[in-house]
Amino acid sequence: MKIKICGLTRPEDIAAVNAAMPDYIGFVFADSRRRVTPEYAAELKNKLDPGIKAVGVFVNADPSEIVHLCKSGVIDVVQLHGDEDADYIAALKRDVDCPIIKAIRVQSAQQLKAADSLPCDYLLLDTYHKNAYGGTGTAFDYTLIPPLNKPFFIAGGINADNINDAASVKPFCLDVSSGAETNGGKDAMKISQIVTIARGIAP
Repeated sequence: MKIKICGLTRPEDIAAVNAAMPDYIGFVFADSRRRVTPEYAAELKNKLDPGIKAVGVFVNADPSEIVHLCKSGVIDVVQLHGDEDADYIAALKRDVDCPIIKAIRVQSAQQLKAADSLPCDYLLLDTYHKNAYGGTGTAFDYTLIPPLNKPFFIAGGINADNINDAASVKPFCLDVSSGAETNGGKDAMKISQIVTIARGIAP
């Protein structure tokens, strides 16, 4: 099972993931306590093992910001976590070669079926909260997920205790942020534990 550790902000976070070797890590460029600047993300990326793909997380960003980060090699994958529509995604795909993930805050199966036709490469299914675009630290009802054609990431409150529940819906990748933290900071032991558990789950 593929695994992503999102919201890295410190050199010690990079050291922890380099030791654990998840498939993806996330740099948050949107308004968040985990936000990093493009310049700082570039410094962190230079320390990242090249076997790990860096995902840039954006909310309603100016596309030029995303294009710059892709073309400068700071990120390898784009994650759109705001209100970006099919036209926004299609235009961005014309300008970048990086795969694009579109996050959906899950409310209904019908909503997810509609999202399945978006021109992105992956979906990311996250918990709906009226006042937040993500990072709620809570899981959603996985029974809402219909059969989907696109590979999808699962996010929202995943930790070592419930990771097998999230894996049971056969996502492409498990996306963990707060579940790999202690007192608001990434925890190397939790990262190692979560990656080890994910690696033991059949894809």
